[in-house]
Amino acid sequence: MKKAALLGQEERSILETELSNWALLPNRDAMVRSYQFKDFKSAFAFMTQCAMHAEEMNHHPEWLNVWNRVEVTLSTHDSGGLTQRDIELARAMDHCAAHYLDKK
Repeated sequence: MKKAALLGQEERSILETELSNWALLPNRDAMVRSYQFKDFKSAFAFMTQCAMHAEEMNHHPEWLNVWNRVEVTLSTHDSGGLTQRDIELARAMDHCAAHYLDKK
């Protein structure tokens, strides 16, 4: 499988517009976001839904769950940084989160 191309500066501008809740990590080429839900059940349901999507993409997040909070880091490890795959997964995760955050 061919490695995904790293995002250029212009492609990264989406983090300031459409994905403004995501931030770039200062010490590596990755993006992060923290989601906070009403309870553990909602956080876990969100993670389950995202896991199905990530598995379909064969692109898996780094994440941490503590009670109602889910912290996510995205980076394409085999490419050495951010790629379009990370943007696609971030969009999918935000879409999934909207359903559970509305019930907060």
